[in-house]
Amino acid sequence: MFAMTFYSCCYMIHIWTTFFGGRYIILLMGAFSMYTGFIYNDIFSKSLNLFGCQWHATKHEYTEAVLNHGKLFQLNPNGSYYGSPYPLGLDPIWSVAVNKIAFTNSLKMKTSIILGVSQMFFGVSLSLLNHRYFKNPLNIFCEFIPQVIFLFCMFGYLCILVFHKWVNYTSAEAGTAPSLLIGAINMFLFHYPVPKDGQIGVSDGQKGFQGFLVVVAVLCVPWMLFAKPFLLRYQQRYGQKRRKFDVLLGDINGESEVAYASPHARYTETDIQFKHQHLSVNSGDLVNHSDPEAEVTHHNDVGGTHHVEEEEEKVFDFPEVMINQSIHTIEYCLGCISHTASYLRLWALSLAHAQLSEVLWTMVMRIGLGFSGFVAPFAIVIIFAFWACLTVVILVLMEGLSAFLHALRLHWVEFQSKFYKGEGYMFQPFSFEDILDHGGEEK
Repeated sequence: MFAMTFYSCCYMIHIWTTFFGGRYIILLMGAFSMYTGFIYNDIFSKSLNLFGCQWHATKHEYTEAVLNHGKLFQLNPNGSYYGSPYPLGLDPIWSVAVNKIAFTNSLKMKTSIILGVSQMFFGVSLSLLNHRYFKNPLNIFCEFIPQVIFLFCMFGYLCILVFHKWVNYTSAEAGTAPSLLIGAINMFLFHYPVPKDGQIGVSDGQKGFQGFLVVVAVLCVPWMLFAKPFLLRYQQRYGQKRRKFDVLLGDINGESEVAYASPHARYTETDIQFKHQHLSVNSGDLVNHSDPEAEVTHHNDVGGTHHVEEEEEKVFDFPEVMINQSIHTIEYCLGCISHTASYLRLWALSLAHAQLSEVLWTMVMRIGLGFSGFVAPFAIVIIFAFWACLTVVILVLMEGLSAFLHALRLHWVEFQSKFYKGEGYMFQPFSFEDILDHGGEEK
């Protein structure tokens, strides 16, 4: 018995150490869970009426509900809705509506797509900072710009249609508003069927604009695929010849200066040697050697320096660059579709959490609230303890870990794949202990 108690205490200490190590992650998870709860107006499957409900039952609807002994009745948006949206989150009336799942599913699905596309746009924007930092202007024009255009034509326009539908169609037109899913499919198929009776179709101007976006998105694929390799090939072929001619001309004329890169800019040999030391083959710049056997020092991709003997004919390898660019182009184009669909996991997690909360409340806690008389206090205490344990174990621990893993996957694959390449300095997490140790060594 003593050994079992001892091992149990050691196991609890180990669990507490794990929680303490991830205390900042748990803090952020709790903060964002509260934020999401305010957006969905949901806490343990119950809503909070903070700003006043914007729906009310008319006298006729109330009388009908009384005559039907409290049975369900339908609220008419034209007469039961004040017309002003709830300031933050969902109106609390949806928590008691029978069509709550149908309404919240549509809202959460669209919100997940908007959040996902926004995060992917942010990731592509970070790649621009990388290109500027590493001084790769060719990557900006041959990778960043077509990637942004492709992503906007594919899914940025879809997000604009979502906001357009939210703003321009009222609740009375909900049944006749065009379907975004069917509209996106017809957009890429160039197929626009005649709308049914009462349905709102697509205008001729919108058809032309959508066709233009599809054509531009298709043209961005060869732009990303062929522009950079062939420009580097052109630069390698004709840039080397121009360099050899300038060096030969300088030797014939006995000059100590040679033209480099531009006929209007002239640099000394010291400047050219300094230029050699800072050129990068991977960024598309050429290492021009006046002496092919010369040993140069240049910065590699991991930020250090190393000495290599690089021959002139090995500066550029067109097949390797073409294969590498093909892989990145295919990965990005297919990733825009699969990554956008992957953000729908946020919708699925929210739906699972809402249903589990509803089940725990209706099948556990509501039973305790249904007791009356002398037994009610004792029943509520016992059932509340059981409900609290299930809530902590299932909703907080299991679903919290599941949400953390899904969020980690979205950040690592869908977000960081837009700009992170796994090159550079090795990551070292922030630690006061390491700072103090290194500080003591320096002293």
